[in-house]
Amino acid sequence: MNLIIKIAWRNIMRHKGKSLIIGAILFVGALIMTVGNGVISGMDAGLKETIVNSFTGDIVLVSDKQESDNVFLEFMGKAVAPIYNYVDIKKVLAAQPFVERFLPEGKNMAMVLNEDGGMPGNAILLGVDFDKYRSMFPGNIRMVEGRMLDKGEKGVLVPTGARKEFEAYTNIWFMAEGARLDTALLPKEVKPDIGNLVPKTSAVLMGFNDDNSTSDIRLGVKGVIEYKALNHIFGHFVIIDIESYRRCLGYFAAADKVDIPSADRKLFSMADDNLDALFNSDSVMVKNTASKPKRTVAIAPPVASEVKQIDVEAGAYNIVLVLLKKGENASQSIAKLNALFKEHKLGVRAVPWKKALGPVGSMATIIKGALFVFVMFLFFVAIIIIVNTLSMAALERTTEIGMMRAVGAKKSFISNMFLAETGMLSFVFGGCGIVAGIITVNVLAAFHFTSTNDMVQLLFGGDTFHPLLTAGDLFLTVLQLTIVTLIAVVYPTRVAQSITPLDAIARE
Repeated sequence: MNLIIKIAWRNIMRHKGKSLIIGAILFVGALIMTVGNGVISGMDAGLKETIVNSFTGDIVLVSDKQESDNVFLEFMGKAVAPIYNYVDIKKVLAAQPFVERFLPEGKNMAMVLNEDGGMPGNAILLGVDFDKYRSMFPGNIRMVEGRMLDKGEKGVLVPTGARKEFEAYTNIWFMAEGARLDTALLPKEVKPDIGNLVPKTSAVLMGFNDDNSTSDIRLGVKGVIEYKALNHIFGHFVIIDIESYRRCLGYFAAADKVDIPSADRKLFSMADDNLDALFNSDSVMVKNTASKPKRTVAIAPPVASEVKQIDVEAGAYNIVLVLLKKGENASQSIAKLNALFKEHKLGVRAVPWKKALGPVGSMATIIKGALFVFVMFLFFVAIIIIVNTLSMAALERTTEIGMMRAVGAKKSFISNMFLAETGMLSFVFGGCGIVAGIITVNVLAAFHFTSTNDMVQLLFGGDTFHPLLTAGDLFLTVLQLTIVTLIAVVYPTRVAQSITPLDAIARE
């Protein structure tokens, strides 16, 4: 082995030109593969933070009656099927060790009515218990104007994206209650139409529903918000308190829940034949012949009025967002949840966030796949160039290899010699490329490149470009470099093995 290494090193030094070419290719390839893996990991981590941890969760629960898994960005306006048994679903979710936290939401389209007689606008409503929403997704929105919703308060939070869309279609410019219109702060695309601007601090909403049972409600605009990232996409989602959302969509609201007395409950639970017996030919009223006792009237003291306690979770929802604990496998968790939901007959199913987010989730997968394909393309280009260079080097060394074969060198010795040469170049130059890639990734992350473009943010994994390298990424780069080395040396080795002593004499 020492002899092979010595000969390999001597050959590298004798053929410096070609060795430098191969080394440069390995250096650049290792550098790009390291940076590419860092960008892909940064994108994964960014999407986890800006989408999963800030908007959708890892898993989305939808009703079995829901036809499409795309519940967030269904542009055809079809209503998302309601879920009425969240209380039962909550018990199952709370018992699962792999679930970190979860949040029920209402999600559907609504019409924004124009009280001045103009064209109405449209909005995608997210009905939430705002305190629980902030606990589920802390820091995912920032206040631009006004304030957040207080606990149990009715109202609406309008994102900047939805506000611009409303202005474009209806000339209505929504502002937070108590705010004044400051024309200097208006977006540049709104200023040319300032003469037609209609400022409003409340919105009249009418939900879209499959059975046309919706109603219109007026709500005060408590604040104008921006989402942490992907604000042009998520900026269409208007946040509204859950009880107002239910009334807007014509759903069962928790405040409308009525406790039925036990005697009446028996009536509702009677079988059909017992109900028919109530309406037979026999008289249901008989004369009371018993002597009537004297009646005494007792006046009860006045009872203090009680404030009705509302269990908000008892009403209707459309989706349930589920965040998994760190390191949990989403596919396995979805399979476990779906088995439990089927076992308990809860009428819901679990889908991954990418399917629930529709085209945006698919786009994120496509961008990640494109990055991976680009890295693999460089991977194969490096192999082709190295194969070509080593093959030429083998042919140029026909006399040397032929003489070695003449003095008893076996084919395995020739193969090991070429493998040692390529391995040494790969270790030195590839290793330097990996180190340079690590430095490049950290330098790029330190610059904190930002963008407000949603497509670029999908590539970045958020509003800031932050590539990162994990131990797994470095292992993957080393593995890729090793595979490049092994594949690249196969054909040149065959060429070298085919050289015979006669070839050396013929070359002389």
